Amino acid sequence: MTHVAPIDDETAIAAYLAAHRDATPFHDRRWLRAVERGCGQTYHRLAATDGDGNLTGYLPLTHIRSRVFGSALVSTGFAVGGGILADDHASAAQLADAAWTLAAELGAGTLELRGGRVPGDDLGDRSWIADATTYAGFVADLADDDDAQLLAIPRKQRAEVRKALGGSLTVRTGRDAVDRREHYRVYAQSVRNLGTPVFPRRLFDAVLDGFGDDADILTVRDGDTPVASVLSLYHRGTVMPYWGGGTHAARHLRANERMYYELMLHARRRGCARFDFGRSKSGTGAYAYKKNWGFVPEPLTYYARTAEGERMRSINPSDAKYRLQVALWKKLPLGIANRIGPMLARGLG
Repeated sequence: MTHVAPIDDETAIAAYLAAHRDATPFHDRRWLRAVERGCGQTYHRLAATDGDGNLTGYLPLTHIRSRVFGSALVSTGFAVGGGILADDHASAAQLADAAWTLAAELGAGTLELRGGRVPGDDLGDRSWIADATTYAGFVADLADDDDAQLLAIPRKQRAEVRKALGGSLTVRTGRDAVDRREHYRVYAQSVRNLGTPVFPRRLFDAVLDGFGDDADILTVRDGDTPVASVLSLYHRGTVMPYWGGGTHAARHLRANERMYYELMLHARRRGCARFDFGRSKSGTGAYAYKKNWGFVPEPLTYYARTAEGERMRSINPSDAKYRLQVALWKKLPLGIANRIGPMLARGLG
């Protein structure tokens, strides 16, 4: 018989994650603790066990609280994945039920599961809503050497990379104070230009500190000026560029093209064989950009459940209701956006 309860047994969790093929960095306690330390959002962990006490399922959850965006229980906060891991349907269903009970206890009107096992009898429970059309992921194998990697890029995009390689840009990788400062400077400007608030800098610091050698920063400079930068995670031979962006100058310098190509080479030298370009919303410029690199979109399925009388939480800046706010945010002076942004963004998880 399956039993579900909170779990704090780090050894058992680590062993289960190591053995499960679908485990991601977002199931890891390091991610949960980084979000808690960086954004003040607490986490919970549930486990399903069999009659002998062996884990048959696991579900990490972050309680996201925001005066602006409301309260939600999310698996996993500030992540693109992290949904239910389970060995069987019964374990998955009971984990989903236990998470819904916990959401009610916490006063969270919405429960969000990002990927993972279906949280019910093939969604026969109509209280769950599945969305497999909004987001797509982009993953591809890395080539065997630098030249092959360049040739693997479709012709038009390869021409842009070649132009970037022919310029005077330089590349730096690391995790120290300089890398962190330059990354945040670039990333904050990038998201302001897109009309969205920047996450607290302490979130990036907490991820880097927590993941150690499994995370780093690659920055492209024009002279002494950082113009593109990305913070990446490394997991099971896959590099995951997670928080990246460029300044206004990056476009004509083709710094983003240089950044992602150099990250492919850097990751292979670290022993990686796969490049996970992350998720993008269907129909957006980012979605088209990743296809230009030769990546094939794969639908991501997310599940959500909302309490009766509650509205489904919406935090996607592409939603029509945020059109005015996004337009106004793009016009904010960077200094003001960087002061206000983290207070808002900590509730976007």
